[in-house]
Amino acid sequence: MKKMQQGFTLIELMIVVAIIGILAALAVPAYQDYTIRTKVGESASLASAARTAVDVYFSENGTLSGTAISNHTSLGLSAAASYNAKYVSSVSVGANGVVTVNLKTVSDIGEASGDAVVYRPTNKGGNLQWTNTGSGSTVPTKYLPRT
Repeated sequence: MKKMQQGFTLIELMIVVAIIGILAALAVPAYQDYTIRTKVGESASLASAARTAVDVYFSENGTLSGTAISNHTSLGLSAAASYNAKYVSSVSVGANGVVTVNLKTVSDIGEASGDAVVYRPTNKGGNLQWTNTGSGSTVPTKYLPRT
């Protein structure tokens, strides 16, 4: 009678362990980037009130210039420091409707700790298009939220 194989050889088990190790080595850094990007994404939700106020100002006045656009009170917003959360320290509106979100200095957000996400409006045929890449934003691009 022929004896049937019973289980896996040591080599087969070592190959499986090696494959799992390689997958884990790739997955852990990607997951860390994802969690930081999610935490930095808090800036987008807190900036939405300021962006909406700038949108309304633009639709009513047809321009992004003037002192009223960089004044929280005239836009109907609270003080910059009142917009804070676990990872965001303040949200401010500057000249030409630029919205700056300052992040807190905490280790949970890695390289983005203490940085700023800057949302810049651009007039595109009577509508504002918002971007957060380019000059002003100090958060690494891979962590920036989508606009």
